[in-house]
Amino acid sequence: MLDDKDGREEEQVVRGLGILPAQLELSTKELPWLVGDSATQRSRFAFWLQTLRRARGFRSVLVNSFPGEAVTGTAAAEDDDGPQRQAACPRVLPVGPLLVLAGCNVERAKCAGDDGCVAATNINNHPQPCSKNPSMWQADSTCIRWLDAQPAASVVYVSFGSWVGPIGHDKIRELALGLEATGRPFLWAIKDDPSWRAGLPAGYAGSVAGRGKLVDWAPQDDVLGHAAVGCYLTHCGWNSTVEAIQHGVRMLCCPVSGDQFINCAYITRVWEVGLKLGSVRRDVVRDCIERIMGGAEGTRLQEKMDALRQRAVTAEARCLAQGNLRSFVNEIKRDHPLLTQIYNIL
Repeated sequence: MLDDKDGREEEQVVRGLGILPAQLELSTKELPWLVGDSATQRSRFAFWLQTLRRARGFRSVLVNSFPGEAVTGTAAAEDDDGPQRQAACPRVLPVGPLLVLAGCNVERAKCAGDDGCVAATNINNHPQPCSKNPSMWQADSTCIRWLDAQPAASVVYVSFGSWVGPIGHDKIRELALGLEATGRPFLWAIKDDPSWRAGLPAGYAGSVAGRGKLVDWAPQDDVLGHAAVGCYLTHCGWNSTVEAIQHGVRMLCCPVSGDQFINCAYITRVWEVGLKLGSVRRDVVRDCIERIMGGAEGTRLQEKMDALRQRAVTAEARCLAQGNLRSFVNEIKRDHPLLTQIYNIL
């Protein structure tokens, strides 16, 4: 881990956790507790430190992620069951991505070689779109009709999620001008609120009409699953990250707070399925979109994304996740037979 001090980065070794891939180094600026003033940071740091210390005493931890998440060039961290690792931290059981199963109408396909394991896929081994909108926001239904009229893999989809606070008028303006400068079609889910839209250049919606579409909120799962979408400019919230992986869409990362910086590190440095937007200057936005949407670099990112998607949402991955959940339940039944009897009676 790298510690920023007096403008310099000094290496510090964190021992006994064994959670992150060995080659992933994080700057302190990427840690989730660095939000707000110094008092808030100290409070959040104390909370996370206590959480990690308590977790060391757990036997297992269920996480909303997918088997193979930590796979890098050589091995998967979750497959390392050595005694030193077991002593350092609990057994981590990926049981997700939960969004793939939540509220979806899917066919159920047997996994070959697995005793009773069932995975949710369609006949092409792709997750079916959800029949219900998981967001509390009202999605604009015209998005899909607009996407239908765009060429395949040509659209840049932009969304900072439903809970990220305003990023500032100057950044909104630069982002808007950068999107316009690409000459590419884009769909931007930007809240119809002065804290967001006041940063748009005067007459912006009219100047990009036909090529750019601005909506208050988009049906994100359907948008990311549309053939016209070729890139997702995202804040790197975990649900959004998983949805992009689920549909195999490359990401352009603009993290804002919390775990988004660590998610960005995985996206760009571990999985290598996206690029980090170094700043929100219009020229940087334009250049990064061109890198990710075309040429050899864009092709390489898409190949990496396709491979990651195979680990995350195919029938085999679903079987592994369900097997982890079954193992956890069986462990409880074995260690607490009385609780199992009470549950069965109720």
